[in-house]
Amino acid sequence: MKLRLMQFLACLVIGLLMPGLGGCRRESSGVVSNSGLEGFVPVYNNHIRRWLEEQSKATTTEIARISAELAAATGADAERLGRQLEGLRAEEGKWRFRLSLGDYLKTATPADVPADLVWKDGMEQPEIGDPAARKGGVFRKFIESFPPTIRPFGDNSNNSFRGDLYDYIDLPLVNLHPETMELIPGLARQWAVSNDGRTIFFRLDPEARYSDGEPVRARDFHLGVFVRVSDFIVNPFQKQFYRENLAQVAVYDDLTLSVSVPEANLFAPLFAGAIQPAPPAFYKEYGADYSERYQWRFPPTTGAYEVREEGIIKGASITQTRVKDWWAKDRKFYRYRFNPDKIVHTVVRDESKAFELFRAGELDTYLLTRPELWYEKSQIDPVYDGYIERVTFYNRYPKLPRGLYLNVSKPPLDNLDVRIGIQHSMNWQKVIDVMFRGDYQRLNAFYEGYGRFSDPSIRARPYSVDLAREAFRRAGYSKEDREGYLVGPDGSRLSVSVTYPTMPLYDRMLAILREDAKACGFELRLDGLEFTVAYKKEMQKQHEMAFSSWLVTPPLPDYYQYLHSSTARDEKGNVKPQTNNLFVWARPDTDVLSERVRTGANEEEVREASIKLQRIMHDEAIFVPGYTVDFVRLGSWRWVRWPDSENTRFCPPVVFDPHEVFVFWIDQEMQSATRAARRTGAKFPESTRIVDFYREKPEPESGNEIETP
Repeated sequence: MKLRLMQFLACLVIGLLMPGLGGCRRESSGVVSNSGLEGFVPVYNNHIRRWLEEQSKATTTEIARISAELAAATGADAERLGRQLEGLRAEEGKWRFRLSLGDYLKTATPADVPADLVWKDGMEQPEIGDPAARKGGVFRKFIESFPPTIRPFGDNSNNSFRGDLYDYIDLPLVNLHPETMELIPGLARQWAVSNDGRTIFFRLDPEARYSDGEPVRARDFHLGVFVRVSDFIVNPFQKQFYRENLAQVAVYDDLTLSVSVPEANLFAPLFAGAIQPAPPAFYKEYGADYSERYQWRFPPTTGAYEVREEGIIKGASITQTRVKDWWAKDRKFYRYRFNPDKIVHTVVRDESKAFELFRAGELDTYLLTRPELWYEKSQIDPVYDGYIERVTFYNRYPKLPRGLYLNVSKPPLDNLDVRIGIQHSMNWQKVIDVMFRGDYQRLNAFYEGYGRFSDPSIRARPYSVDLAREAFRRAGYSKEDREGYLVGPDGSRLSVSVTYPTMPLYDRMLAILREDAKACGFELRLDGLEFTVAYKKEMQKQHEMAFSSWLVTPPLPDYYQYLHSSTARDEKGNVKPQTNNLFVWARPDTDVLSERVRTGANEEEVREASIKLQRIMHDEAIFVPGYTVDFVRLGSWRWVRWPDSENTRFCPPVVFDPHEVFVFWIDQEMQSATRAARRTGAKFPESTRIVDFYREKPEPESGNEIETP
């Protein structure tokens, strides 16, 4: 993958948590609640100041303790303590800097903006999409389950549908170009970085509007902090994000603000530019009943699509409507995107039924990446007759961390040898060969495929009955019960459950793993649940193992949300719910390293920390790598058009799902002609394409696109 500096996209703000050194951190008991922003600001500023003073004091105490230990240490202990002391001193400098800033939520004047800033606007970047794109029409797709809420934050908001509602739609202050991976404007038309690299200044586009027509103002970002961190909501992710990842949010006038970060780092503009404003009129009823009152209310958006009240049919569908006179509709980078008038998401819990709806023309596209869909189910008359077009699109998205997440707080998963044995008990290659026809590959490591930030030497532990049983014997499981499963000294069976969202694919896949695990003496119990139920169970950390994959935007991996102790346990040592640390992993060395990945001063520092973390995860066997694939196969009714322009060939490359960047459009004339042809029996040329302009090849190849008539 081609990598550059300043490339981290923090669009998934819900998962971003900033560093805290495990040995000297204390969670706050909370922020005094207040129903209005004006009353909240001084309370929150005092809360942050007190918290910073506490952290500074705790860090100073810890430095004294470690320094005393270091004075008497030798060898490896001295090296370890030296590294810890180095990290603590960096922490000490961070607290001093933050305390010197003054108020966390600050109101200043235009005269306070430095005069020597170098402003950028990103307009040198290439266009996104195709000038041939047309506006209009309805795009129809399906979702497996209805979301538990449409709130953008708060409990249960980090569900699988939030990307469609918010992450792919709302405009941040600055965005990342999905091909060049460079900064482009969003709500901000210009941005600048201070001389010390710790403060990023933004000039809002004066035309930026919410979907209710109200202008976006700099002070709305203060309100955005308030509604996300107050005690009116259960929201540990973003509360910690705003408290620890941001040092100050300052407003200078209606169109100018700045966001300071605790330490200068390669990715400061993207971290800072990820914060979202809040529309004042919408949140005028914000209070203790936020979760209930706003459960099914869609906030005015800065993006291209809104969800109206009539667009919600609970349990059945959600419809997004293109914002009338969207403020960015003619802006570069956005004018050829977000083309359909409406996007209808229909709940279809049975995938075979969903495919039949697609085959009948009731759904416009369908992901055909699985071999049986590509080789068999899509060998149908609508494809042969040219009504449905098929594409294999090679992207450059890093490999999703798809596999088994082991909760080390649950016995026997707190035993390393048990975890190693489980890794050798999972026959993923058989899953790939049987279910995926060998088209997919074995994933080797958590965060594989991030270029220089990944260790290509790591190889997933292979399926082996002998190696599995050897590891289990080391853990004390040496005898078998009547059914052939291993038991420990106390007679307890070696048995662990795996929680997963039930669907035929996963049911069959995990059944294969279960059967081959039995030969290793390990009982894999299947805990298949409805999508929302499985998600809630994992967020409550009630799972033992979870089959999952988390979408983290490239090109930089983010270990913090999965490994940092502050996302594993609270100040009392209790398992912390509502975080993405499904491993419940907490260790000082991984805390330091995960912080370094986020705050490294240069690419080499980030690379070193990232590779160490990847190796630790492999050695500690907390993640069982599953399978991966470097392409997307897609079926589209021929009226769904995709770009073929100088700047965009089918779709920008650094996307997981081609739909998410919204470069497609509905050709309504072609739609009418196709439907008429179906009625009369007329046919079109069959179309199956391979789009591999962006595919990473060992050597240059000719013929990037193949048309099969």
